[in-house]
Amino acid sequence: MVTFGEKSRVGRGGMTAKVYAAWNAASAGIPVIISSGYTADSLQKVIRGDHVGTLFHKDAHLWVPVKETSARQMAIAARDASRRLQALSSSVRQKILLDVADALEKHQDLILVENEIDKRLALQSGTAKALIDRLSLKPGKIAHLAESLRRLALMKEPIGEVINKTEVAEGLILEKTTSSLGVILVVFESRPDALVQIASLAIRSGNGLLLKGGKEATHSNAILHKVITEALPKKVGGDLIGLVTSRDEIPDLLKLADVIDLVIPRGSNRLVSEIKESTKIPVLGHADGVCHVYVDKAADIEKASRIVLDSKVDYPAACNAMETLLVHKDLVHGEGLQKLTFALQSAGVILYGGAKVAEVLKTPKAAQFHHEYSSLACTVEIVDDVHAAIEHIHEHGSGHTDCIVTEDQETANLFLNHVDSAAVFHNASTRFCDGARFGLGAEVGISTSRIHARGPVGVEGLLTTRWLLRGTGQVVDGDRGVLYLHKDLPVESEPFVRNSVNAIMDVPIITNGEVSQASVHNVSLTKIPISNNTNGCVFSNVVASPT
Repeated sequence: MVTFGEKSRVGRGGMTAKVYAAWNAASAGIPVIISSGYTADSLQKVIRGDHVGTLFHKDAHLWVPVKETSARQMAIAARDASRRLQALSSSVRQKILLDVADALEKHQDLILVENEIDKRLALQSGTAKALIDRLSLKPGKIAHLAESLRRLALMKEPIGEVINKTEVAEGLILEKTTSSLGVILVVFESRPDALVQIASLAIRSGNGLLLKGGKEATHSNAILHKVITEALPKKVGGDLIGLVTSRDEIPDLLKLADVIDLVIPRGSNRLVSEIKESTKIPVLGHADGVCHVYVDKAADIEKASRIVLDSKVDYPAACNAMETLLVHKDLVHGEGLQKLTFALQSAGVILYGGAKVAEVLKTPKAAQFHHEYSSLACTVEIVDDVHAAIEHIHEHGSGHTDCIVTEDQETANLFLNHVDSAAVFHNASTRFCDGARFGLGAEVGISTSRIHARGPVGVEGLLTTRWLLRGTGQVVDGDRGVLYLHKDLPVESEPFVRNSVNAIMDVPIITNGEVSQASVHNVSLTKIPISNNTNGCVFSNVVASPT
């Protein structure tokens, strides 16, 4: 509702008519901004996206004003919400992910509108095409993200899994189990789809999350955050996933080692380096994606051409795209090198040569080997053999993803066992280094760290472990009278329901072909044989109370 006060003594009148016109246009789906005509460059500021004037929008009633919250308050709220999330049963946490997936598809049009605003502003500000490509969301991308959330929901329960079980002494049972890390801060650039992947992994792993996206994706990140948090149940709360809107808040967050448990920077080398130097909180991530493909003398050149082309062209801006092509010297005088470079150039790839290749192919010289182009460009160099290729990768690579193309299994094994990177491939595109393609459901990023997690980081990389000891009254008392057994015990299959002392589930029961509904109390579904009939479960030795 809009109300008008008395007319201004300095205005020219007509504001009522302007507001009603704007109201009617906005109701029809046309956003309108009323701005002061006295302000210098008012029109330019509106077009640029500056916060000037009054915006009339049909979805304005859905927007909630952002409350001023300190960095510490935001982190503590995320931690508290994560504990509420961990207390839910596995099936409830699964449903949350399914609800988020549905919400993304339901609000797809609104998400794409906000993303279009970001792309237009990026284009106007002269942002590089590679960054605009990372920024872009399309209808197919939203559907893909929703489907990845559904796959993630159906993966095995990650929290509370018993890794090993030991009988320490008679009646004293020790279990090592998986548990959530706590609160994770993720700072990322450009890609708004990363927000969805990271948020889904946080939900599945029971972690609180603080997100700071790049300013170029402000509108996209805001609407995605809103859609996701509104899909969360009230008993968990939207505070589970906090969106940091100002870069000025990052230094304060990086000081909260007592509340935030892990920082994951996704972006440029400069971003990662700055964060590592500014915090005592553990940092997980990679600074560069300088990926190599080495084509051996025993390679099938047609196969190699397909792999090299896909590694570079499939998504040049990705961190797992090939940046350097290494070619065995024996392929220089045959057709090997020519076929490989012709395939790349035909796809529009600009080639920069190392000292040897620049002389042979007359290409521009590469300024340096350790360079991430993130575009349709790459470095090409000739090496003597697989040992020289490995040495080159270790000297100039980033430890991300490196590949060998060869039909010689012994050479392949040498490369696989000696290249010290997070992911090492044989006869496969470097683009396969991805959490979804690895079957992780999604990824929070790709780590080149050596501690905790390495390579694509999915749910497992966001977990830690804890010890559960169950006794019958034992005391240490100087170890007198304690007979230590340290006997390994079998680990039961992963329960479907976790973190719920009295889990109650409504499930269909099949008994002699008859299907009925029942509530099953304190039953782990993996202990129950499941029939091939997908309409329900076949139970044995289970007491069920009819509903």
